[in-house]
Amino acid sequence: MKAQIKKAEEKMQKSIHVLTSDFAAIRAGRANPAVLDKITVDYYGTPTPIQQMAAISVPEARTLLIQPWDASTLKSIEKAILASDLGLNPNNDGKCIRLTFPPLTAERRNDLAKEISKMGEDSKVAIRSIRRDAIEKLKAMKKSGELTEDDLKDGEKEIQKLTDKYCKEADALTDKKKKEIQEI
Repeated sequence: MKAQIKKAEEKMQKSIHVLTSDFAAIRAGRANPAVLDKITVDYYGTPTPIQQMAAISVPEARTLLIQPWDASTLKSIEKAILASDLGLNPNNDGKCIRLTFPPLTAERRNDLAKEISKMGEDSKVAIRSIRRDAIEKLKAMKKSGELTEDDLKDGEKEIQKLTDKYCKEADALTDKKKKEIQEI
C-alpha cells in the first residue's frame, strides 16, 4: 500500500513540475530566457534547442541577448524565433540577436490569464486522475486479499490528503502567475 501511495505522490509532483515549466515559458512582458525553451533550431539537420547553441542573457528588463557560439547559426536562430508563436521580432546585428519584449496589452493579458487558468485546471484534472488510479489499485489489492478494509480506508484518506495538497499547490502557482501577468 505504501508503494502505491508513494507512486501516486511522485506522479502528482511531476504534474506540478510540468505546470511550473509551462508557466515559465509564458511571456509576461519582461525578458525571461525560459520563453526560448520550446524553440528548436535546425542545426546541421538536427533540431537543437537554442540554449545549446548560444549564450542567452538579460541585459535589461525587457531585452534578451542571444549570442551564438557559431556565428553561421545566426540566420537559422532568427528564422526559428520568427516561426515560433512568441510574436517577437529578433534584431540581428551580425554578432548577436536582441529580442525586445513589448509591454503586454490589456487584451493580451486577459488572454494569457485565461490560458494560465486552463493550464492550472488541466494540472488539477491530471492530479485527480492520478488519485482515481491509485484508489482503484488499492481496491484491487483489497479484492485480492492483500489489504484489509481498514487499510483501504487509510490508503484512500492518505491519497486524498495528497490530492488536496497538490491541487492547492497548482492553484497557488496559477494565482501567482496570473498576478505576474497582470502587473504592468
